[in-house]
Amino acid sequence: MRASIGIRLKQIDIVCGFHAVSSALRLRPEDVRELWVDKARADERIHLILESARSRNIPVHHVNKSHLDSLNSNGNHQGVIANCQAGRWLKEYQLESLLEKIETPPFFLILDCVQDPHNLGACLRSADGAGVDGVIIPKDRSVGLTSTVRKVASGAADSVPVFQVTNLARTIRDLKQQNIWVYGLAGEATRSLFETNLTTGMALVLGAEGKGLRRLTRDTCDELVKLPMAGQVESLNVSVATGVCLYEVVRQRQQSE
Repeated sequence: MRASIGIRLKQIDIVCGFHAVSSALRLRPEDVRELWVDKARADERIHLILESARSRNIPVHHVNKSHLDSLNSNGNHQGVIANCQAGRWLKEYQLESLLEKIETPPFFLILDCVQDPHNLGACLRSADGAGVDGVIIPKDRSVGLTSTVRKVASGAADSVPVFQVTNLARTIRDLKQQNIWVYGLAGEATRSLFETNLTTGMALVLGAEGKGLRRLTRDTCDELVKLPMAGQVESLNVSVATGVCLYEVVRQRQQSE
């Protein structure tokens, strides 16, 4: 079971879509300040969200779709938007506190400079499904927890601890000192991920779209591994590769049990 840890929240953010808003109401209702819903919608999904908000005394505004569109420029809000206390970043020093609470071999995902919000959201969703203890990203050259990230993550942005660190290489070295083996995914590696023992405390590191791991990140990993590619393309999309890698860890750990 994933360990819990205290969260320090930051600024106000807009959360859009059924899954993201429902997750916020379920996991951190104290941070939801108000809701806007499309007054033309009266389906069961909207009804459940309204009931949840009213039971927590959260103000609800019934507005036209055009007003929702003005709050979320991409228009992909599904008829519901929440104004939330956001910025669910954890700091480097909180990693040690989390590690003390983990009872099973630690399992971390490290994303090196992923800048596409759809990719980050999809990675968080896979991380939640695979039971990852925490996701670590660098402060610079990475997308934040935007409304798009939250929507694509379908609630995982609230359920998975996300650590934002100023020096990724230093954080990796700190993990290694805690007996966590760090594997970096790189196409030029000689060993396949599927030939690697992933049942001990470990972290997987995946790089940015197109560029892969930065040199210093690559050099700091204990070992580089790869996914076998049988076709003509050289690599998978980072969110697809993340899903494949995380569930190989899940498969191995379930078999070892």
